[in-house]
Amino acid sequence: MRWRGVPLDVLLAASGVALDLLTTAHAGDTDVLPAEANIPMALLVGLPMGLVRHRPVLVTLYLAAMLATTDQLGSFTSNTAQILLCVALGVAGYLARARATALAVVAAIVATAFNIADPGIALTGNTWMYSVLLPVFPAVLGGYLRSSAERLDERDVTPDALLAAGGVAITVLSTWTSWHSGAQPVWVVGLLAVVGGLSLGVARRLPGLVFLLQGVLLVSADAYLNQAVNTCVILTLIAIGVFAMRVVSWAWTVAAYLTGCLLTAIAVVGDDTSITGFRVGVLMTLVATPIAIGRYLGMRRAAAASERLRAEEAARAAVAQVRADQLAERERIARDVHDIVAHHVGAMVLRASAARYTAPDGPVADALNDIRETGHQVLQDLRDLLDLLRDPERQPDLLANPADVVRESAERMAAAGLVVDLDLDPATDQTPLIARASAARIVQEGLTNVLKHAGPGTRVRVSVTPSEEGLAVEVRNGRPPTAIERLPSSGRGLAGMRERVRTLGGTLSAGPDGEGGWLLAVHLPTRLSPGSAA
Repeated sequence: MRWRGVPLDVLLAASGVALDLLTTAHAGDTDVLPAEANIPMALLVGLPMGLVRHRPVLVTLYLAAMLATTDQLGSFTSNTAQILLCVALGVAGYLARARATALAVVAAIVATAFNIADPGIALTGNTWMYSVLLPVFPAVLGGYLRSSAERLDERDVTPDALLAAGGVAITVLSTWTSWHSGAQPVWVVGLLAVVGGLSLGVARRLPGLVFLLQGVLLVSADAYLNQAVNTCVILTLIAIGVFAMRVVSWAWTVAAYLTGCLLTAIAVVGDDTSITGFRVGVLMTLVATPIAIGRYLGMRRAAAASERLRAEEAARAAVAQVRADQLAERERIARDVHDIVAHHVGAMVLRASAARYTAPDGPVADALNDIRETGHQVLQDLRDLLDLLRDPERQPDLLANPADVVRESAERMAAAGLVVDLDLDPATDQTPLIARASAARIVQEGLTNVLKHAGPGTRVRVSVTPSEEGLAVEVRNGRPPTAIERLPSSGRGLAGMRERVRTLGGTLSAGPDGEGGWLLAVHLPTRLSPGSAA
């Protein structure tokens, strides 16, 4: 189960109200408020905690105002307001921005100063220092946790929430009846109890710091509040167990065990306590138990992480094997395509070469020369494509400058009968090579389509110019001069151009121009988007 949404907010609000009811359970009438006002005051100070996760700064400002107000009214609810104010400051430091948190801290400092100072007594330097440090500490702690919370691999905060809730429940329920019996103010004892319980919520992320804090609280309770010693011992043992689970070093584990034994001995051994071997063994076993449980859970966690790592490695190996199989299949297909196409093109080149030697000079000889040169170029392109399919990581060699490819295509189509008007802006040489090479291929395919579908004698205007953040390519042909017999076409030329343009993140439009001709317009970006090459 993950703690999300309304249930956690309701729990926080109910906890705030319950804490005030426990704190003011023995409170009677004051000079301003009767005892019957304790319940409405508990609702006023506790219910806003339901919004602390969403509006921590506003809740902090509200609690600061409630602290100052209840202090002036002499209400015991001021103790609860002081405790919850520190909790809200910690949440604000964790969730809010630095400026907003600073505003909340200033308001909390002023309200805390009013709460600490007695009526008619001026604030001293020590009082101001205490008033400043008390709100600043939880805010700084919240900011620190925000920056270090990702150190733990697990993102699930359910165990942290359960530890914090359990810690607060143990400390408050087992000590609230004795908060009035100590020499310290009620809100000081209550705040330490809440902080001691809440600290378990970060024990998995900061095990050493929480263990140290619990040790300090245990020693302080032994000196100033004996009724809370047993509760502090329980929290210390829990902190030791979490420390043993998170810290893999046996040296540090042994040090934590000895420290735990010492702290427990300080708490349970009094001046009139007789020390026997049995009692020493019980104490050492008592401290060893959470360490054993923590080490066991830590080993289980490490084993699960190792198994997860092996599963990820196996998945990566399977993906690599699939990729290897795909590359092998691509190589086989490429070899088959090369053999088939090379056979027919090679035969075409040989026949064109033989016919060239027997044909007289003129248009027929020029056409045969063009067929032979084109065939040689096709064979070279096939060899390069086969090499690229065999080794996809290899950068393909550029056969010619893209601008030269565009000019050659225009000249070849002009020789085939088209009337080509080429506008090749020299500034295109400054654009990325991949865009220029793609533009050259698009011009080739566009002119070929014009020859197929419009026939010789058709006027074509080819434009390759830089545009805003890209390269613009246009192939516009006019109306065919006469009715022609269309050449066979697979219909895949335009689809191939669309795929090429889509891969680069560009746009392509093709259709009638409204004047009886056809317009092919392409825009190629000069900067690839993150997902354009996927």
